[in-house]
Amino acid sequence: MPPVVAKRMIKLMNAIELENVSRVFGSVRAVDGVDLTVGAGEFFALLGPSGSGKTTCLRMIAGFEKPSAGRLSLFGEDIAAVPPWRRDVNTVFQDYALFPHMTVRDNVAYGLMVRGVARTERYREAEKALAMVKLPDMGGRKPSELSGGQRQRVALARALVNRPKVLLLDEPLGALDLKLREQMQEELRLLQKQLGISFVFVTHDQGEALSMADRVAVFNKGKIVQAGTPEDIYNRPKTRFVADFVGSSNVLSPGFAARHGAGDHAVSLRPEKIQLGEGTGADEITVTARLLTVNYFGATKRLAMEVEGERLHAAVSADAPVSDEQIAVHWRRADMWVLAS
Repeated sequence: MPPVVAKRMIKLMNAIELENVSRVFGSVRAVDGVDLTVGAGEFFALLGPSGSGKTTCLRMIAGFEKPSAGRLSLFGEDIAAVPPWRRDVNTVFQDYALFPHMTVRDNVAYGLMVRGVARTERYREAEKALAMVKLPDMGGRKPSELSGGQRQRVALARALVNRPKVLLLDEPLGALDLKLREQMQEELRLLQKQLGISFVFVTHDQGEALSMADRVAVFNKGKIVQAGTPEDIYNRPKTRFVADFVGSSNVLSPGFAARHGAGDHAVSLRPEKIQLGEGTGADEITVTARLLTVNYFGATKRLAMEVEGERLHAAVSADAPVSDEQIAVHWRRADMWVLAS
């Protein structure tokens, strides 16, 4: 088959498919009947709290864990029996896992050395990978001479030098401080676009998942409870868990929803959808709230209020005047998203 045709076929394939995959440890079902598809060239986030099954899924894709049931494929090939070193994937870990006695160059070139690549060629490829992650001229240093962010870039270069079809990232930014983490989020996204390969990114940080991923799968208790684009997950949560875990949300009771024409199920209302003052449109709901606290967050301030016996939070402009204990607030009825459970 001509190389160009082969590349086109790969692009049309899904990079990763999990079909009814489970992983059981004794009496614990760490992953329970998961169906998951990651497209070729897609940045996909596995999001969930600790113990939700996301990291176990990643480890099964990498080959570090074997599924107890189900089918796992990479570009259409069943890889259940393929050992980790023969899978066309590489993994970046939170703790970097760099060899402290080796130089940065040797760390990056290690995988090529294992494959028998000659020293001159593997060093040349290592320098290319270091330049890709913006660490040129760092090859002669030891990991102990680098900052946390630089060590993370070395770990990325080491994973990418083998040119995998899929890059797996297991909470790779968790050890970085906030400003550096935000910088690396942007650079990872740009790098993924540049390379055009699939990234599967595990995180418990909903901000990371929403800002970086093309699609997100939300895990809870070993299952995927919702998957979709960041916009779908945030604006149209299916369950109370997703509404609570992904961003900040007001989850209001069925009684409150019924009184305001939103059906007889609990609803999710995002704080930024609430505005000060009385609404004027036919679809707008206005209530009188008792102001409890005001917290300042720079560009915004967060109001905690009590409305009809329920706690309500609003995120408004930091310049918005709030002085009275009793205030009017409003939102669109369409912004109350009905939760299935």
